[in-house]
Amino acid sequence: MEQQLMELGQKVAALEAGSKMSDTINMEIFYWWCTALMITIHAGFLAYEMGASRAKNVLAAGTKNLLAFAFVVPTFFFFGWWIYNAFPSGLTIAEGSEVALPWSSAMGPNLSDNATGVFWAAFALFAATTASIMSGAVIERIRLTAFLILAIVLGSVVWILAAAWGWHPAGWLTTEFGFHDVGAAGCVHLVAGAFTLGVLINLGPRIGKYDPDGTPNAIKAHSVPLTVVGLMLIIVGFFGFLGGCIIYNAGAQWTNIFGQPATLSAFAFNTVMAFAGGIIGGWVKTRDPFWMMSCGLVGIISAASGLDVWYPPLAFVIAVVAGFVAPMIANALERAGIDDAVGAVAVHGAGGAMGVLAVGLFAAGYPNVGDMPPVSLTGQLVGLIVMGALGFIPGYAMSAVMKATGYLRVPRDVEIMGLDLVEVPIEAYPEGMTRPATPVMSPVTTGTPAAVPAE
Repeated sequence: MEQQLMELGQKVAALEAGSKMSDTINMEIFYWWCTALMITIHAGFLAYEMGASRAKNVLAAGTKNLLAFAFVVPTFFFFGWWIYNAFPSGLTIAEGSEVALPWSSAMGPNLSDNATGVFWAAFALFAATTASIMSGAVIERIRLTAFLILAIVLGSVVWILAAAWGWHPAGWLTTEFGFHDVGAAGCVHLVAGAFTLGVLINLGPRIGKYDPDGTPNAIKAHSVPLTVVGLMLIIVGFFGFLGGCIIYNAGAQWTNIFGQPATLSAFAFNTVMAFAGGIIGGWVKTRDPFWMMSCGLVGIISAASGLDVWYPPLAFVIAVVAGFVAPMIANALERAGIDDAVGAVAVHGAGGAMGVLAVGLFAAGYPNVGDMPPVSLTGQLVGLIVMGALGFIPGYAMSAVMKATGYLRVPRDVEIMGLDLVEVPIEAYPEGMTRPATPVMSPVTTGTPAAVPAE
């Protein structure tokens, strides 16, 4: 009898161990596929930026996008991940952060650690996405190496410091102010949009964008269908991005990044409803397929901070409003002399700000974990200001130094000829879409917006 009981106990222990291992593997698989889906965001950015460029710049735009990903990932390994773990309380180094240093045993194959690699990979894709937000806005005139330096700072330093402060269970914005930003509308989109605005101010508009009196001209994308398809791929990838914003707890309820109970069902309801709402808002305002898709993304961003708590029709309404407002913000920036080629500041910066603010307006009082303060409008405004400043100040300062040294922008003759001719050893369209012998600018003498030729 004792022998049978012993054998039964061993079988129960083996089953429990197998169940725990199964839970661990399921967690790894979940974040593995979230990361894989996030690669789709970069396929979308690639298509969207290449389509938004004129034909003479299409491969240079694609090369810039590919290299941003390639440089941000290793720099995030060497110091970005450590920044997230080191600075949640401000600018003092947190105890235990050495586990995230690149030579730590956790930062490589380790049979006793099934979590660090997949979490790091998901965060590395968040970092690359943040850097790529800037990429489309600056096409056709930024120097490649200057862009890569800015992308590394944005993707592996600035945004992850914002995440440590406001997208971390011990981040001071959460522990002191109850800041709530579940889907990273603030630390990714607002930060990236503000950083991009700072760069654009110093970079200046593309040649031909404005008349001498300041009237803006349309510089037409060489392939609007490619931009629209690229934006849809970004939407697909955002299901991986937002999935990576929820914490898989083996044998227990999901939680958000702050430790509050959450479900993927809530994320599903609100992501899909917000996407639809953003498209409708953009359609009502513009009737433009490019802006309809861009506003679909704005809709998701505007609902992202509260994905875990919104009643789906409220997420839809928030997104409709954001989708209606975003093109207006883009037009205002254009009239102010800011040449944002793809509307990134309006889509991500303003969309992120609206997402953070919406939580303060409609979810104030939502309880926090332990004795941390609940969600409040004050806390959301503090987070909005901190993240806006954290993005704008380094973006503006670094690009101002580059501008002063003549390093930020390509030479005028290179911009007129097209960056592909100088930077890329192959042609994008060798048959039927060749460059003219002499680049031509569209002479505009009236106040009517006119296109600059694709070539």
